[in-house]
Amino acid sequence: MEVEAPRDEPIRFNRLRRKVYVYRFHHNGRRPFSRTAWGVRAEVYDWDDLRAEGCSVYGPMGAGGLIETISLAVVEPGTNKVIDRFHFAHGIQQGEMYWALAQLFMQQGPQALPAFPRPPRDWNNEKVTFNLARRLAPKVKWPEDIDLESRTAP
Repeated sequence: MEVEAPRDEPIRFNRLRRKVYVYRFHHNGRRPFSRTAWGVRAEVYDWDDLRAEGCSVYGPMGAGGLIETISLAVVEPGTNKVIDRFHFAHGIQQGEMYWALAQLFMQQGPQALPAFPRPPRDWNNEKVTFNLARRLAPKVKWPEDIDLESRTAP
C-alpha cells in the first residue's frame, strides 16, 4: 500500500463552475489483493454540497494521543444526509484556516486571497526526500478530461 498510494491527494476548487475536484486513493482492507478495489479515482463534487467537519479521536499511540482532523462531507442536495467524506487537513486550526481560504476563494475569487511568501509545494517535483515510499510512489496524474474541466471556465 505504501508504494501504490500517490505522492499527494490534491483538491482543486473551480470557482466559475462551482465544482470541487478531488484526487483520492481508495483502498479496501477486506479485499487486499483486488486490483479493482484499490487505486486512484478523481471525483467531482458541487461546492454547495460540501460541509466541513472537525473530528477529535484518541488514537492508540504509545502514551495515548489526540488526533484531530478536518474532513469535508458531501451531502445530498437540499438535505444534511452525508453521502461521502474525504480528508481535508490535519489539525483543527490548520483545517479551519484552509476551509476559510477555500470559502474566500469560492466567494470572492483569487484576488481576495492573501499573498503567500512561498509558492505551493508540488509533490510531483519533489527532488530530495528521505521517505523511500514517497520517492517510489506514483506521481499525481489527473485524467485528461477532468484536468481540462478543473482548469477552465464553463
